[in-house]
Amino acid sequence: MLNQGLGSWVHKRSVKSRDHVAVIDGDVWLSYADLATRIDALANVLAGMGVSQGARVAYLGNNHPAFLETLFACGSLGAIFVPLNTRLAARELNYALEDSGATVLINPKSLEKLADAALPGSPVYKRLQVADISGTPSDYERALADASSEHHDLAVALEDPAIILYTSGTTGQPKGAVLTHGNMTWNSFNVIVDYDVTSDARALMIAPMFHAASLGMGVLPTLLKGGTLVLQDRFEPSAVLAAIEKHGITSLSGVPTTFQLLAEHPDWDNVDISSLRMLTCGGSAVPLRVLEAYEARGLGFSGGYGMTETAPGATALPAEHSRTKIGSAGLAHFFTDVRIGDPMGNTLPAGEVGEILISGPNVIPEYWNRPEASAESFADGNWFRSGDMGYLDSEGFLFISDRLKDMIISGGENIYPAEVEQAIMELDSVAAVAVIGVPDATWGEIPRAVVVVREGHSVDAEKILAHLDGKLARYKIPRTVVLADELPRTASGKIRKADLRKVFGK
Repeated sequence: MLNQGLGSWVHKRSVKSRDHVAVIDGDVWLSYADLATRIDALANVLAGMGVSQGARVAYLGNNHPAFLETLFACGSLGAIFVPLNTRLAARELNYALEDSGATVLINPKSLEKLADAALPGSPVYKRLQVADISGTPSDYERALADASSEHHDLAVALEDPAIILYTSGTTGQPKGAVLTHGNMTWNSFNVIVDYDVTSDARALMIAPMFHAASLGMGVLPTLLKGGTLVLQDRFEPSAVLAAIEKHGITSLSGVPTTFQLLAEHPDWDNVDISSLRMLTCGGSAVPLRVLEAYEARGLGFSGGYGMTETAPGATALPAEHSRTKIGSAGLAHFFTDVRIGDPMGNTLPAGEVGEILISGPNVIPEYWNRPEASAESFADGNWFRSGDMGYLDSEGFLFISDRLKDMIISGGENIYPAEVEQAIMELDSVAAVAVIGVPDATWGEIPRAVVVVREGHSVDAEKILAHLDGKLARYKIPRTVVLADELPRTASGKIRKADLRKVFGK
């Protein structure tokens, strides 16, 4: 085939695994043959809208077969898929649409108002609306029904861009990570090798597929192996437990809160979860009480470390090491290298803390339209600078020490303080602000804003939070606001976040 990228995957699977179930979404069951037919139809619809190689197509929606169909239809055409986070505010979505240059937007009816609010000033000139309930007529389904399902094999190379995923900006604006077909392919190889994904896998997708972790660690490796995806559009513990029993789910991924809520649910002891073979937890370490609850049911956790820019896997911690290497993020993935560098990029010996540097075919080549940021993100032009601090032990296991970029991880969502601080500083009454993460039993961390009020002005928490409402995704909005007389700073004027956490981080 001319198409060496993601766009060929489902078509090839439809030959090898024609009648095997590819996707289950409620009452909708799609075989690989069904899915391939729908993808080809959508590719022809998009081509009729003027989408060609290099064009950007955005998708705003939760887990749904249309997400997958759009991803692979774009791959068939050599177009670039731009999945949007449904939890973002309209202003944030508008930025992503403008920055990516997306000309087509696909969204479900339930998000019509949010999509409408995000469109003004964007280059989007065509839209398709997906029905929220299966079988309900929609623009999307009518377009597919009227389109040819002829498969077109176009030349797409592994180094061609496949996806633009927007990451929260450390300097106030998100950056579009350009994930190539090769990045996603090699990441899938890493997952299949290190987590033993099999063709009879049934993966329950509860985390949004617009996140790199869900897409790269769950969706693509499962489909590459010919397994089955079971979709849920939101996390609801009772529905997850019921789905595990009903569909014989073999793998489940989430953050510590996900697994904690499942283990604490009243149905936990009564549901048959014997089909589960693999639990993957990311975002932060699994609390001991949660680990013990699953061990009592004969299950262990695999873990790992990564980021959008590594598609997203960098390291993997096998379940058999969840006890012997407590706190570790694991070993470098099979086709990926990890080392620890000093400020000059020189490799540090085992046990010494430095910046985590990552290299491999799963690492992005650049940020969209950000040549300076792209250049700054690599050491020696080859090693991606993660911005996270850590060390390798004598056996090569990675341990995360601190976040150089002060990123907050709340319920699996990445929050960059600079973005929140920039929005708060729009208020005239605010002289200075710093956002830090504080411990939370449910979410791991939640953001807290420490604010200095301008002399002669007044402001309170209610006013600050009201200002942020609608400007930022709700998970980014600080749960608490603390007023301070001043912020600790270095001689050069930079805020000392470590000192700030000591005073206000409890």
